[in-house]
Amino acid sequence: MKKILVTGGLGFIGSHTVVELQNEGFEVVIIDDLSNSSKTVLDGIFDITNKQPIFEKLDLKEKSSVEKFFKKHNSISGVIHFAASKAVGESVENPLLYYENNLNTLIYMLKGVLGLQESNFIFSSSCTVYGQADVMPITENAPVKPAESPYGNTKQIGEEIIADTCKVNQNLNAIALRYFNPIGAHPSGKIGELPIGIPRNLVPYITQTGVGLRDCLSVFGNDYPTPDGTCIRDYIHVVDLAKAHVIALQRLLDDKNDSNFETFNIGTGVGSSVIEVINAFENVSNQSLNYRFAPRREGDIISAYANITKANKILGWKAKSSLDDAIRSAWKWEQKIRNL
Repeated sequence: MKKILVTGGLGFIGSHTVVELQNEGFEVVIIDDLSNSSKTVLDGIFDITNKQPIFEKLDLKEKSSVEKFFKKHNSISGVIHFAASKAVGESVENPLLYYENNLNTLIYMLKGVLGLQESNFIFSSSCTVYGQADVMPITENAPVKPAESPYGNTKQIGEEIIADTCKVNQNLNAIALRYFNPIGAHPSGKIGELPIGIPRNLVPYITQTGVGLRDCLSVFGNDYPTPDGTCIRDYIHVVDLAKAHVIALQRLLDDKNDSNFETFNIGTGVGSSVIEVINAFENVSNQSLNYRFAPRREGDIISAYANITKANKILGWKAKSSLDDAIRSAWKWEQKIRNL
């Protein structure tokens, strides 16, 4: 049984990936500092899989703690690195937080991975590496433009760090998954997105407004050059995204990668506007949502949705869930955690 490390494994995407890894028979070790997650997520993971992952609370910014971890867990066969600060708006407000948290931790993790017998690394990247792309849908060959936010810049720089490290370490095999906008929750209703404080992402703000926790949703900008004036994104169900990580990991473990650093877009290939997401929520919840238009938010791009041909052909992966499916699961999760 291969042992896999998942950093940020109690977070939104990380916890769903842990479930899929355990379902496929992997032994999982989770690192999380609980800064934007809860240890109770472990209960949800166990309820779904009937397996308890190993958990270590650890701040990856502490280099010595990371070094001690890898000495203790030296039989790890692969690392999936999610741990990072992830909100575009917050990164604009506090860039140094993002550069410290997202880049220093990546460097410490790569140093640890290079000391393992099996150096397999999957990086949680983002469509933000493309900035505002000229052509839709976006392919992996699209030019990487100057980032629109410090968050996006950390993903660009992160990929550069991995690529440079792979060039001089042929035993390091890495894949960067550039995913678009993860939403939804596990169909069991046992785990889902659980933001601490005010949500920074659209769908949890929608569902929190739907249950009355927030008075009103602000839609940032209705004057973009899109059909309804609101931003367009590619919203992917988190379970589909989690499964993509397991498939990518297996590719590395089977040594089937074409080079020792590959990149793949992970999305649905369909762009949905903010208004279309709101309409989807109203459809699945059978209720109206209180929202208002607000000025554009700094760091937001107009439109981003994926060309997923490469992931389809090479990984054999494809998103299976619709926007309505994802919104329905997020709404089910929100109602459950609010005891409704």
